[in-house]
Amino acid sequence: MKKITENQMTWSDYEELISYDFQEIESVLKYAYNLKVQNFGKRLKIYIPNLKFPAISITGSECALNCEHCNKKYLENMKPLLTNTDLKQFLINHHKEGGVGALISGGCDPNGAVPLKDFLNTIKEVKQETNLIINIHTGLINEDTAIQLKDTSADIISFDINMDELIIKDIYHLDKTVEDYKHSLELLQKNSLNIVPHICFGLYYGRIHEELKSIKFIKDSIPNPSLIVIIALIPPKNSDFEIPKPEDISKLIAVIRLIFPQTEISLGCMRPRGSVKMEIEQLAFKAGITRIEIPSKSTLQWIKKYDPNVSFEFYSACCAIPEKYENKATSKAEDIRSYTLFLNGEN
Repeated sequence: MKKITENQMTWSDYEELISYDFQEIESVLKYAYNLKVQNFGKRLKIYIPNLKFPAISITGSECALNCEHCNKKYLENMKPLLTNTDLKQFLINHHKEGGVGALISGGCDPNGAVPLKDFLNTIKEVKQETNLIINIHTGLINEDTAIQLKDTSADIISFDINMDELIIKDIYHLDKTVEDYKHSLELLQKNSLNIVPHICFGLYYGRIHEELKSIKFIKDSIPNPSLIVIIALIPPKNSDFEIPKPEDISKLIAVIRLIFPQTEISLGCMRPRGSVKMEIEQLAFKAGITRIEIPSKSTLQWIKKYDPNVSFEFYSACCAIPEKYENKATSKAEDIRSYTLFLNGEN
């Protein structure tokens, strides 16, 4: 492969890079890390949502898709708020009690959309009455929903980028194509919404499959995003899914860093647990992330050994918030102490 430089590499070069054995890409990781330092300095932003930034499901534990990788399990950890009255009351009280914001999500309907439409007026009212940072996970959308989303003044639209037909068919069980994902993104852009693209690595049974196509689609559609969030498959128990290899995740993150040198990259909260979690976090750091949600204590200790000059910044929010709102989410001393206690309880 030609000498590593983000301005001269082609998509064929990137495809070759992710096919390399891990031992062959140390120089790539080093280049990616130095590129991150060049553009963002030696700081790592750490996001701890805790009670300050809860995840809400407007469908409770219900979802029409029964996706192979999820089958509703991720909804179980969200706060169920199924009516507009409950949603507004919770968010208003959350604001009064010092909350920073909330993620509003839920299960999908048969068309792959989170059924937001009936809740959008309530979200608009909450934005008018509070300064909460509102992050909305939409799934696929239609034009009417996109227009109403704009009217809510929501701060973030977390949109899953997927350019893999086999994932749509075999994992999501959706009668849709990549064109439907492209169309949804176009509608969000047409209405000037703040899109934070998310990519899930290893979604095709834990193996790297067409993630590079999703990265290319982001580059073609959102040439200079402020932030890209990376998550990784957590394999369902007793399934054919494998744990994504940490080295594969690091290669793809390094590719993103090379393609988007001035874009923040966050390692989001969804990633495998156990000892592999630390390996994923550490290699992601070496590959050039600027943000991480709920890192392990071992990872933070390792980072300080890897580069003693790294500084940590703590935020009581989800890792998708825009930089301009970070002052709202800066963790107070008591929040950092709580997180330290949480980390000290880890095995």
